Amino acid sequence: MATARVGMAGWTYAPWRGVFYPKGLRQADELRYASERVTSIELNGSFYALQKPTSWQRWREDTPDGFVFAVKAPRFITHIRRLDDVAEPIANFLASGLLGLGPKLGPILWQLPPSLEYDPELVARFLALLPHDTGAALEVARGRSGRMHGKELLEIDEVRPLRHAIEPRAHSFDDQEFADQAAAAGVAVVLGDSAGRWPRLDWVTADFAYARLHGDKEVYTSGYDAAGLDEWEEWTRDHLDHDRDVYVYFDNDVKVRAPIDAMSLLERLGR
Repeated sequence: MATARVGMAGWTYAPWRGVFYPKGLRQADELRYASERVTSIELNGSFYALQKPTSWQRWREDTPDGFVFAVKAPRFITHIRRLDDVAEPIANFLASGLLGLGPKLGPILWQLPPSLEYDPELVARFLALLPHDTGAALEVARGRSGRMHGKELLEIDEVRPLRHAIEPRAHSFDDQEFADQAAAAGVAVVLGDSAGRWPRLDWVTADFAYARLHGDKEVYTSGYDAAGLDEWEEWTRDHLDHDRDVYVYFDNDVKVRAPIDAMSLLERLGR
């Protein structure tokens, strides 16, 4: 049976304290609090730097059974290397401890920069590097660089599927060839709602769907009204009816809308 998971892009935001998070709640308890109110969260600290195995283990322990993280891949791969010559960085990322999330490891999100235009050959090389189960990911992780010595986790509790979602932000990716490449690789193309700033690619390219809701009127700021939530409820239910799992993340965090909107959508879906 297909499942919808809904949450926010991240959980550590100062403006949320005293609004979403109760006054006096320890920062160390914020993930536990948030994860009891939504069913998934995008873990975005991994975008800025490789995290420690102990951090991944703590996040697993601080969340309830059945909770799932999406994991944002490092900007070193997507924004600095720009998907080129990234076999070793991908190995380092996979060795950093995310496989220790076990059953709580959801899709890996590959967010591309707006300046990275569509290049079919580059995309083909990148997609070929992505492992599609945790056993294959462990083998890739064994190719990590020497600088990972003592900072890696090279074990899994069992082999599970590993999903990938890619979010292009250049309009040149609105190309059928790219859709075909993603579908052949079983990689979901993210549907990004961004008030027109980035391409809106509502395609089915995998056995799951992934949406990032940055704000339908003003990016990162505007909340979703009843009509907006109606749209995303309908979109989610349509995928569920076609037996596709769904991941929806609100990234409109500036005015503390993300957690409120996520909980509202979950309520509509009958969580």
